[in-house]
Amino acid sequence: MAEQDEIFAPYDAPAGGWGALAATAKALRRQSVVARGGKALLAANQPEGFDCPGCAWPDPKHTSSFEFCENGAKAIAWEVTDKRVTRAFFERYTVTELLAKSDLWLEEQGRLTEPMRYDAASDKYVPIAWDDAFALIARHINAMEHPDQAEFYVSGRTSNEAAFLFALLGRLVGTNNFPDCSNMCHEPTSRGLPLSIGIGKGTSVLEDFEHADMILNIGQNPGTNSPRAMGTLREAAKRGARIVVLNPLRERALERFADPKSTQDMLSNGAKIAHLYCQVKVGGDAAALKGIMKLVIEADRAGKAAGTGGVLDEDFIAAHTHGFEDFVADLDATPWEDIVATSGLSREVLQQVATIYCESKSVILMYGMGITQHQHGSENIQQCVNLLLLRGNIGRPGTGISPVRGHSNVQGDRTVGIDEKPTAAYLDRLGAVFKFEPPRAHGHGVVTSIEAMMRGEVRVFLAMGGNFVAAVPDTPVAEAAMRRLHLTVGVTTKLNRGHLVHGQDALMLPCRARSEFDEQGGVLQSVTVEDSMSFVHASGGLLEPASPHLMSEVAIVCGMAKAIFPDRYTHIDWDGYAANYDKIRNDIEAVYPELFRDFNRRVREPGGFRLPNPASERIWKTKTGRANFLVFKGVAEDTARAAEPGLLRLATLRSHDQYNTTVYSNDDRYRGIKGDRMVVFMNEADMASRGIKPGGKVRLRTVSTDATIRMVENLTAIAYNIPSGSVGAYYPETNPLLPLYHHDALAETPAAKSIPVIAEPMG
Repeated sequence: MAEQDEIFAPYDAPAGGWGALAATAKALRRQSVVARGGKALLAANQPEGFDCPGCAWPDPKHTSSFEFCENGAKAIAWEVTDKRVTRAFFERYTVTELLAKSDLWLEEQGRLTEPMRYDAASDKYVPIAWDDAFALIARHINAMEHPDQAEFYVSGRTSNEAAFLFALLGRLVGTNNFPDCSNMCHEPTSRGLPLSIGIGKGTSVLEDFEHADMILNIGQNPGTNSPRAMGTLREAAKRGARIVVLNPLRERALERFADPKSTQDMLSNGAKIAHLYCQVKVGGDAAALKGIMKLVIEADRAGKAAGTGGVLDEDFIAAHTHGFEDFVADLDATPWEDIVATSGLSREVLQQVATIYCESKSVILMYGMGITQHQHGSENIQQCVNLLLLRGNIGRPGTGISPVRGHSNVQGDRTVGIDEKPTAAYLDRLGAVFKFEPPRAHGHGVVTSIEAMMRGEVRVFLAMGGNFVAAVPDTPVAEAAMRRLHLTVGVTTKLNRGHLVHGQDALMLPCRARSEFDEQGGVLQSVTVEDSMSFVHASGGLLEPASPHLMSEVAIVCGMAKAIFPDRYTHIDWDGYAANYDKIRNDIEAVYPELFRDFNRRVREPGGFRLPNPASERIWKTKTGRANFLVFKGVAEDTARAAEPGLLRLATLRSHDQYNTTVYSNDDRYRGIKGDRMVVFMNEADMASRGIKPGGKVRLRTVSTDATIRMVENLTAIAYNIPSGSVGAYYPETNPLLPLYHHDALAETPAAKSIPVIAEPMG
């Protein structure tokens, strides 16, 4: 017990508040950027400033000079740090020595200052001139036997302009291999949501939160993953909207939150957020949703039988939906015992949710990766839509489906062409504008790219940002696959593990950060990003770049293109793009005339503009021409062998001091963890039945179907408030437990939120 007490103490203060202010100040001091970082924070998410490199939550109407959150401040501090990784650093360390360092240590070293190439003879990175780096990339690309031997990976921080050109570059090479970070998080939104409503984006905007009577938050921890959303939820709760949470862990921000901009909050215990908190089992969301919908149907029937009227929006269902009868028949056939056992929620608790839903005129459903990262993640989202359709909660004020995206432009990258399964219409327009024939065959996503690497079918991996190796499943398999490549290239700002697990040749190409000004030809340039509610706005940096040797993302893509195609596609003005980003936006508009009409003018308007969203207007771009009720067969979100003795379902988690794979410290303030990431959160009864003591060391072993042993050892067991049968642990530390084959069938998103494992005491 003593070991648990050393690293775990429940956090009773509200999320945000003084703790957030202290953490922000600490982050600025730690990176030695109190003045420089403070200047950057005041410009973050402002009309004349830069878009925060953190989450994709929309900007409010700039009613305050402080439009940033604690984790956004950390992201900015890490970006504007005074620490530098120079050639002297790489003279000191071999790659083998760097591999022994922690991810936190690697990030702490600071900003890269010049292009670096891996030298196998010394096992070190050495400087290389930009032109020589581009020439090396060109040699490898042009030596390929087939265009599909290249992978073009994109992180969600990449701007629209750079992503559009990168998508063009890959297709000029001849491939649709575009694995991207969306494949690992919200791909079920992109693939599953269009089958329901005709678009792979949310329908709500910030103003809808001002009018919603109920907000249903499922599988999302905004206090850590998108903290600016907490201000929106706080305002909704304070005016009386009922916020209902379905989540396995009790996340502190969803219980109580203190807005640092509110004097009242800071002098009190903050605001209560959740009206009702339902701790669903890991993998039990679909069962819970079916239970809620089953009760709504029962309430409708009961009201009609009693003569008081039903609760369904029958006019909406008749005029705007398809498949209602089959959907209801499936609900009627689903046994209550299956719903209760799988969801972990009693019928009485589900009845409370259903009652609130029926009493609420306007409902928003917001969700995160707790919904998407399952073997049936796409179908989970469709059940969320089904619930909203029952009472017409899409396409009118105060309603809608609201996926909470991760990185600040992950949605925008997809919009401008980063898609391994591009539409024929996009390819037609791209070919017409740039006068070439794009490849038509679908390419690789994240999972299929690793599988292709394992088969020896890939030679070149080009990454626009990110930390691919740390983010993907089956870590040992992925690392071995990456080391088989002929060339790996990382466009990056800082050192991470992905640059140390590399091909025979390897390049690190340092780019300017979003907070730094980008001057080309004496003119300051801006880029654009799209938030999670489809608003596109400009972002322009204001700080001096970390090194005079940095290039912009756009310039790096153009440099690669010129080297790869010295005598081909000479009609494409790569130099013009690098000198004036308006020219890129003109061609984005040419490829997407309906989406980006008058792009350059409208993006200069305060707040930018919203892309067309037909479902928001009850226009359904589906095969039926209507919003579709789609049936979820049974209640199980994964196909693990449920009868396996002692099987638990593991959800991998971020800590509060983490953004995606970037770790800011080994603490997790809101969950009460201090100084350790090798922990596993367990239900006390589950621990007792396995002979595991609080603070004891635990081995997690995956229940695999391919005979591969997947194991993570020396995890400290933390007795935690989590449903029986469920466990939580941090990623990327537990990514080795996630099999490459364990993914959503439609979207191929790794099912990281429901991994079948066995927990065993060590020793």
